[in-house]
Amino acid sequence: MKIVPYYLLVFIFAATSWSCGVVNTVAVNATTNIVDFGFGSIFEESDLDFAEKSIPGNLTLIEALYRAKDRDDDHLALLLTEGYTGYTLGFVEDVDAERAKVLYARARDYGLKVLKKNKVFAEAFDQDIQSFTKSLNQFDKDDVPIIFWTANAWGNLINVSISDPEVVGDLPKVNALMEFVLRHDEGYYYGSAHLYFGTILATIPKNLGGKPDSAKQHFDKCLAIGQNKMLLPFVYMAKSYCVQVQDKELFLKSLRTVDETSIDILPEQRLVNAIAKRKAKMLAAKVDDLFF
Repeated sequence: MKIVPYYLLVFIFAATSWSCGVVNTVAVNATTNIVDFGFGSIFEESDLDFAEKSIPGNLTLIEALYRAKDRDDDHLALLLTEGYTGYTLGFVEDVDAERAKVLYARARDYGLKVLKKNKVFAEAFDQDIQSFTKSLNQFDKDDVPIIFWTANAWGNLINVSISDPEVVGDLPKVNALMEFVLRHDEGYYYGSAHLYFGTILATIPKNLGGKPDSAKQHFDKCLAIGQNKMLLPFVYMAKSYCVQVQDKELFLKSLRTVDETSIDILPEQRLVNAIAKRKAKMLAAKVDDLFF
């Protein structure tokens, strides 16, 4: 075995210590690029079982990269917000509401950490809704992705915590964030801000401020933006609007559309559409309990 001279070991140690920060940053940046490609490939996956087992490992890797950075990385935080939200929606909330609350909160908090770097927003965060809404003027169209996914996670957290008044009390803030998305880029992620408002307005009973007619307009707009290729809006329209107005015919038609549409109609979102198909089947099985 070749022995490394002591002076060479000292040199290696010194060089490593001096360059560690630089090497670490370069390595993290390079790996982040790979993660971006990997994240895209996950959304193209059609095998739900494979995706469910793969995503947690990917999220753990992204969290490790996030912590390895010398400073918080907004792009990695966005991936974590989006990743935890999507994973929880697709694989957790239908089977374990308590675990879903924890994961949605984690996703929301990664997003809020980015947004709170803006001092005006951070100062207004715990103030009245008018101040909160006004603080959003500090952001622009480039901020739509992080604002959308933060609001998406937060809104889903409220949805699975509907019996908790403290959590539900945050709904006006989520609405303000989604209204920002509508103003600056209503087409973002296949018009999903419209999907959010359609679901909210259809879920709340009329006597508590629900607006089924407005909800239907939002669903129609979302479907038009996505050219009927994103299937989740059909599921949520059936689950919220159709049940609220007791339109069984549209309910069955919407779920049939999901069932008959190939997930390859939108290759870059095969996973989301596969999740929509599974949710549609679960919902269809409840038809006799939902309509009277």
